[in-house]
Amino acid sequence: MAQFLIVEARFYDHLNDMLIAGARAALEAAGHSVEVVTVPGALEVPGTIALADQTGRYEGYVAIGVVIRGETYHFEIVAGESARGIMALTMDGVAIGNGILTVENEAQAIVRADPAQKDKGGEAAKAALALYELRRRWG
Repeated sequence: MAQFLIVEARFYDHLNDMLIAGARAALEAAGHSVEVVTVPGALEVPGTIALADQTGRYEGYVAIGVVIRGETYHFEIVAGESARGIMALTMDGVAIGNGILTVENEAQAIVRADPAQKDKGGEAAKAALALYELRRRWG
C-alpha cells in the first residue's frame, strides 16, 4: 500500500468535493491510502507537491482544482503556470495526476468533476497510479 497526497486548490467547494471524491475512490479502490491538503489556489499546487515530495512521505500526488475563465487574462496565467509547474515535477520523476480543470463555465466544470459523469478527479488519480507503477517498475 502506498501513500498518496491529494493537493486541492479549494476555490469552488462543491466542484472540489466531487473531484476529491472521484480521486479518493480511485486511489482507495487500488488499495492505497490518501491524505488531502488544501492550498489557496491552483498556482500553489505545484509548490506544495514539491514541498511534500521532499518529505519522502508520499509515493504519488493528485492535483485538484477548478479554474473558470473570467473576463481577464488571469485565467491563462493560472491555467498555464499551474500546468507547467506540475509538468516540470512530472519530468523530474514525481508521480502526479493533474486534475485541475480549466473550463469556460461552471456547467462544464460540473460535468467534468462529477464522478457519475466524466470523473476527472478519478482519471487524475488513475494517471498518478500509472506513473507510480512505472516508477516502481523502472526505479
